[in-house]
Amino acid sequence: MMRHLSSVLRFLLMGAAVAALLAGCSSSSRDEPLFYNSKRPGGQAAAPVQEVPADILTAQRGFTAVSRAVTPCVVNISTVGRRTIVRPLPDLPPFFEEFFGGPEVRQNRSLGSGFIISRDGYIVTNEHVVRDAASIQVKLSNDKVYQARIVGGDAKTDIAVIKIGARDLPVAVLGDSDRLEAGQWAIAIGNPFGLEGSMTVGVISATGRSNVGIEPIENFIQTDAAINPGNSGGPLLNIHGEVVGINTAIVAAGQGIGFAIPVNMAKPIITQLVATGKVTRAWLGVSIQPVPADQLQRLGVRSTDGALVAEVIPGGPAAQGGIRSGDLIVSFAGSQVRDPAHLQRLVAAARIGAPVPVGVVRHRHHLTITLVTAKADDARPLRSGGRPR
Repeated sequence: MMRHLSSVLRFLLMGAAVAALLAGCSSSSRDEPLFYNSKRPGGQAAAPVQEVPADILTAQRGFTAVSRAVTPCVVNISTVGRRTIVRPLPDLPPFFEEFFGGPEVRQNRSLGSGFIISRDGYIVTNEHVVRDAASIQVKLSNDKVYQARIVGGDAKTDIAVIKIGARDLPVAVLGDSDRLEAGQWAIAIGNPFGLEGSMTVGVISATGRSNVGIEPIENFIQTDAAINPGNSGGPLLNIHGEVVGINTAIVAAGQGIGFAIPVNMAKPIITQLVATGKVTRAWLGVSIQPVPADQLQRLGVRSTDGALVAEVIPGGPAAQGGIRSGDLIVSFAGSQVRDPAHLQRLVAAARIGAPVPVGVVRHRHHLTITLVTAKADDARPLRSGGRPR
């Protein structure tokens, strides 16, 4: 009996203790705020980190300044493609459509970005953003919307210029992409997935990327600043807010691998598009290929730099200048040739009809040949079916 009373008494005492503890917690919680505001705007709590390194604060202010200064120059581009007619049974005559249904009419829609280069409404974007567009709508950062027309486009570099009817617009400042180095800050502003004015930050991962398989003429800046669908045509910026590239493509299978067209490559193309609506390039009149490693000894060179001439088009600029099949082109207009893609870019940028010195290696001898380039429109087909340069 005494043991039973003792157990009951212990149980009652434990219950009272628990009740007192709960009452104490309840009373204490009512004295505490639901959340803590920072003291910096006049709240109750100090910031968890009091001393932020000065260089981090400086970098943050730099990114904010770039966003405020450049975002008004970036536009949102939406297009409606030309109508396409899809027949349900294309092999049957139109008579059977009465029974199987008529053709289906579709319109393609796409989103992209661009940046304003003149106060009277010239805008640079990617050619693939406005390709086959029946209508183009441009939305500015102040929410004003304009209809745009295509001034000109260049599919080989994926650059286009469009125009809106506006005045006194904010303009982007074009920088010098030749001064870029891996590791420098890279800032992208655009409209990924229609999210207007989005800014992402990364670094320049590499420069001079070619043979990527995106465009016929490639000299890409690689960056890990996040680029997504809808960023195409928007600017890639340095920390000064200068445009150093035009965001163009991503590697869908990877992360942090985006490509931008160098602005120095784009400047002469933009100039031609505004002036004439098209791009006219120089033509050399040769078929070229990489230098095989097993031919270094025959050529008398130590590296695979340069472009080996596989075929010379009769009557073309190269043939008239004296270049032969089997020659190794090692320089063009004073620039050392790294590979066939590099030579293609040098020729495309050359003045048409002007004398150009070309350095070649022939039978282990170095020669300098002067030739005059012609228009690429005058290019003749190669017998082998290759692409002329």
